[in-house]
Amino acid sequence: MDDLESAIDEVASATGFSGVVRVDRAGRLELAKAYGLAHRGHAVPNTVDTQFGTASGTKTLTALVVASLVEEGLLELTTAVRPVLGDDLPLIDAAVTVGHLLAHRSGIGDYFDEEVVESMTDYVMPVPVHRLVTTSDYLAVLDGHAQRFPPGERFAYNNSGFVVLALIAERVSGIPFDALVRTRVCEPAGMPDTAFLRSDEPTARAALGYLAADGLRTNVLHLPVRGTGDGGISTTAADVAALWSALYAGRIVPLERLAEMVRPHSDVPSESARYGLGFWLRTSGDAVVILGADAGISFQSVRDEATGVTWTVLSNTTDGAWPVVGRLRELLAA
Repeated sequence: MDDLESAIDEVASATGFSGVVRVDRAGRLELAKAYGLAHRGHAVPNTVDTQFGTASGTKTLTALVVASLVEEGLLELTTAVRPVLGDDLPLIDAAVTVGHLLAHRSGIGDYFDEEVVESMTDYVMPVPVHRLVTTSDYLAVLDGHAQRFPPGERFAYNNSGFVVLALIAERVSGIPFDALVRTRVCEPAGMPDTAFLRSDEPTARAALGYLAADGLRTNVLHLPVRGTGDGGISTTAADVAALWSALYAGRIVPLERLAEMVRPHSDVPSESARYGLGFWLRTSGDAVVILGADAGISFQSVRDEATGVTWTVLSNTTDGAWPVVGRLRELLAA
């Protein structure tokens, strides 16, 4: 562990890393260490228990909620979304299914199209961020985007699709999406510190997201004040480790369902990756990846069944996690 810690210390020092790194091997904790500040204005340090934003890491939890509803019989992967949506979002093709959305193969228009966003730190939200509190509030930004290609034709990463999944999950269950995530994922996994926090009500243990490695400007004006199916949940490194353990113990969805979610459904050459249903996958091997990036947030967590290694990097800066992620991949071959 000393060599691993020294190597991470070196890259953290060289890059001004702010965040937490955790490594587990075969269920045994090898490293958990915090760097940098959670609140620069008051010089509050990050700790291993600090809550960090995960941006699109939330999509994995959304996929697990939907998978649990499928197991319960409230949805199927072949369920057409149009009847559930009713008169809302009329531009979504009638052939789009839940499975298309989970696999990023729906072709629906995207309110936050990452292919055209020049920088994660641009101000790109189409409505004032304080208006986005509930999943239904997002209808205002989801509407008006034409279908881009026929459902199932190809992979195209899509944020709107996972908001639509959250909306569908609410409508078929009658339960708010944050409660679905809590009861169907966080509670069975033992994740007490994972929640959709409001960015304008930072809690004592929540790290503020900073746009750059230095400076005081935060991401509070860049992101919805409260997230939903495509992003916005906050968590700790310990909770992420608990999620992996619960997943592979079958405590969230049956292992047969998990196997379907972590098998490749698409090759994504532009990202040097493959994609399942809510999970990224390496181009080869057994490593399964959860990741997210946005203004003031960078996050990646990996589970490699072949080596028994799980590791997580959470950072409260836009690009801070990636040098540490690269070093861990070299050191752990995962």
